[in-house]
Amino acid sequence: MKEYAFSTRKLCYVALFTALNIILSSFGVPVPGGHLYMNDIVICLAALVFDPISAFIVGGVGAFFGDLIFYPTPMFVSLATHGIQAIAISLISGKKESLPKPWRAILAVAVGAVIMVTGYSLGRAFIYSTPEYAVIKLPYQILQAVVGAALGTLLLYKTPIKRLVCKIPKE
Repeated sequence: MKEYAFSTRKLCYVALFTALNIILSSFGVPVPGGHLYMNDIVICLAALVFDPISAFIVGGVGAFFGDLIFYPTPMFVSLATHGIQAIAISLISGKKESLPKPWRAILAVAVGAVIMVTGYSLGRAFIYSTPEYAVIKLPYQILQAVVGAALGTLLLYKTPIKRLVCKIPKE
């Protein structure tokens, strides 16, 4: 049970990642036919680093508040979808005392990407009462999931984030 304990340091990192998620879910990069949101990068990165409860706070609650502030229609879809995505990535990537093995991290973010695309497609079909709208947005959801998974994993392994958050000694 010690794995889920909150230290001041961990609480600050969870708050920081949650704030980044809110910021990145509040505006999107314009693409033809819609917007591409970059908050999946933060969600994947946080879920690889934190335990499932912290990952849910960063992923689900952060996306919920980002939507609540700027576009409240899909806020509950974001809470459920990104929350489940973050929990799944965190559980698959394994114990948080050390950095997950790269193949395990890639598997985790791939499963998370599938969860995100499926959750948003079903959520859009339900909220807007038309499956056609969900199908139109499907390529953007897939692109967002792939970009988030790839960049979140790259940030973990190619930047000092792993040493700061995971307290891993310098290599």
